[in-house]
Amino acid sequence: MKNRGFFSLSLFFLLLLAINQLPAQTLTLDDALKNLGQAELRWDPFLASGVFSAEGHNAAFSSGSQGETGPVLFDNREILDLPLPYTDQGGMLRFPEAFVARVKNTFSRYAEEDKNRFRIAAIIVDPGHGGKDEGAVGSHTVNGKPLKSVEKEIALKVSLLLHARLAAAFPDKRVLLTRDSDTFPTLEDRVSLANAVPLKDNEAAIYISIHANASFNKAARGYEVWYLSPGYRRELIDKSKYADSKEVIPILNTMIEEEITTESILMARSILGHFDRDFGKIMPSRGLKAEEWFVVRNARMPSVLVELGFVTNEADAVYMNGDTHLKDLSEALYKGIIDFVALFERTGGFTASQ
Repeated sequence: MKNRGFFSLSLFFLLLLAINQLPAQTLTLDDALKNLGQAELRWDPFLASGVFSAEGHNAAFSSGSQGETGPVLFDNREILDLPLPYTDQGGMLRFPEAFVARVKNTFSRYAEEDKNRFRIAAIIVDPGHGGKDEGAVGSHTVNGKPLKSVEKEIALKVSLLLHARLAAAFPDKRVLLTRDSDTFPTLEDRVSLANAVPLKDNEAAIYISIHANASFNKAARGYEVWYLSPGYRRELIDKSKYADSKEVIPILNTMIEEEITTESILMARSILGHFDRDFGKIMPSRGLKAEEWFVVRNARMPSVLVELGFVTNEADAVYMNGDTHLKDLSEALYKGIIDFVALFERTGGFTASQ
């Protein structure tokens, strides 16, 4: 009886040891991506390392040997020790199920956190003028040929390019145009569209109006970015939310006004900075300026107005009428906007919907 018991116990431990030595269940890359949903993998075969990305979040790892565990870095802020992917004898990447499950759970946790984080939910791009309103017009003779430079056409072309870039970069945001063809929305129509965008308490919108400049002085040229003068006062708060605390409304309104003004200035600086880097040697910078433009003062959100150049200056007009140059202008706008969005979504610096 004692020998039989000893034999049974030995057999149990042998079976347990054999189970522990079985290779962990693994997945192919295709199966791993299916499990992770909307993820993609960037893989560097020389460094034997990769990054899974999904909805703005990243998981960086290096491959190991079969059964090895190691650090996986999530969004440069959290490190987890997980079973590492490895390359099998056939040269194929294999992903331990435990690795894939933990990456998926961590991405899901981050997605839930994102729902309550301040974010830009909408970007409104406003091509100035349109339809019966040509805006500024400049006429030139270049190399013996007439050149008519029309503000409404320049603004629309740049805005369409900008809209396409932003929509591709931010599929989770609403990227809106106040016009997408040669139509004439009034100034009131433009700001009404912007202010009517539905926002949650942790969401905000931004407004970028695109224009070209003009002057009686044909030597005047260059780009500039405008924001609302800090001294201008307007009503931004929804009074119905504070019906029982009317005495705090002026205080809250001032706080929101100052925050939106600050954010507008920072967005203007970001855009101007990219213009300076990309075009500083091509055309002069006229800097940041403050003014109570209608669309800027009536959009209840961070807002800027960008003047791309002067249609009345021959050099600026030639530049703004070339398709390659228009794409360059839209790209500088795009970079300035995405840098601004990234900064404030990372720091939670935007004003929530009021």
